[in-house]
Amino acid sequence: MEGRLSHSTATAERSARLVVDRLRDNGFTALFAGGCVRDRLRGDEPADFDVATDADPKQVCALFERTVPVGVSFGVVLVLVDGISIEVAQFRADEDYVDGRHPVGVRPATAEEDAQRRDFTINGMFLDPETGEVIDYVGGRADLDAGILRAIGDPNERFREDHLRLLRAVRFAARFGFEIESTTLHAIGANAGSLARIAGERIGDEIVRILTEGGARRGFELLDQTGLLEVVLPEISAMHGVEQSPDFHPEGDVFEHTLRLLENLRNPSESLALGALLHDVSKPECAGRKGDRITFYGHCERGEVRAVEICQRLRRSREVWDRVGYLVRNHLRHTAAPEMKRSTLCRFLAADGIDELLELARLDSLAGNGDLSSYEFCMRQKESIGREALRPPRLLNGRDLIDLGWQPGPEIGAILEAIEDQQLEGLLNSRDEALGWVREHYGAGGG
Repeated sequence: MEGRLSHSTATAERSARLVVDRLRDNGFTALFAGGCVRDRLRGDEPADFDVATDADPKQVCALFERTVPVGVSFGVVLVLVDGISIEVAQFRADEDYVDGRHPVGVRPATAEEDAQRRDFTINGMFLDPETGEVIDYVGGRADLDAGILRAIGDPNERFREDHLRLLRAVRFAARFGFEIESTTLHAIGANAGSLARIAGERIGDEIVRILTEGGARRGFELLDQTGLLEVVLPEISAMHGVEQSPDFHPEGDVFEHTLRLLENLRNPSESLALGALLHDVSKPECAGRKGDRITFYGHCERGEVRAVEICQRLRRSREVWDRVGYLVRNHLRHTAAPEMKRSTLCRFLAADGIDELLELARLDSLAGNGDLSSYEFCMRQKESIGREALRPPRLLNGRDLIDLGWQPGPEIGAILEAIEDQQLEGLLNSRDEALGWVREHYGAGGG
């Protein structure tokens, strides 16, 4: 398998093997652990490599030049090898959990005890990198082969220890297309309310990963089925039963439409993924009727506000929530593009987030009646006009207008925008033409 690894993955594995070799050369046990073992057995490229050992953090730090004691109290040290960070954790057993996230302490343990404290069987295996032997105390390999996600031991206990495991269960099941074992599935529903005690940032991280790692539709179906959705994203749960006009949305209610859109996400950015999830977030509160037609007047504008609020609650970055707000507010604007004057169309197509907006428009249309005509018009215009023509250099700037006698202030901005309109319409093409146009239409210096 190593020959098929990407350059970055092969580099990370080589660094991890160096860590294992040095620990073993000094009399310690050392094994690959957790997700990297699961991924190798699935034929996937591990994102990173973790090492489990019987060496304690002080002993690990003494063996390596560059270490970061990120969790010494929990037996965890980062070892830096050739620019790669390898997490090295002591075999341990956890003491009581009191905050639903972290144990109050840990104690040294055997590899088998260490496996028993982990979350799901597919994540509880070890691998000897020298021999390729899989060391499996929890039945992880059988579950991996059968496509089953199962909590290790008592699932209620596992979820009470770390409430975030509820969302991780959904994420892994969706990402791998696995079925959740019945006892584990029941325990997720029974413990769903405990997620309310988890920090918004942690929940947001898991939601984004469910949206972006693959199987987003399946993930949100599971969130809904287990009751987790009502706890973490009640605004999405509220989409159930919100009818839509069948000519635009033959697929059904707003919830089904959103699921269909998520089903077509392919390696999205965080902002596109959240924009896809939240684009119709205000339809439930904006639903109405005009005669026989179902209406959602104002749902784009209200949706922008609501989407930003949700992103802030999930502690996403300012850059992300600004972009998501833009996507939600403008997700239908492409439908007006064929009637826009050229300058308006150019500004629309030159916006910073236009590529994500048009992709959202495409996904939105495919999840509805499939009419891509407005999207295809925008794509043709974007290509035919060209990037430089969409954003041409300004013919004049504020200093030019001040030199003509204008005072600094908002009127200068309005004049520059009017000049840009003329430029985008193809009516002004040079600095001299722009100066003449200003004198003709505005005089000089406001006179």
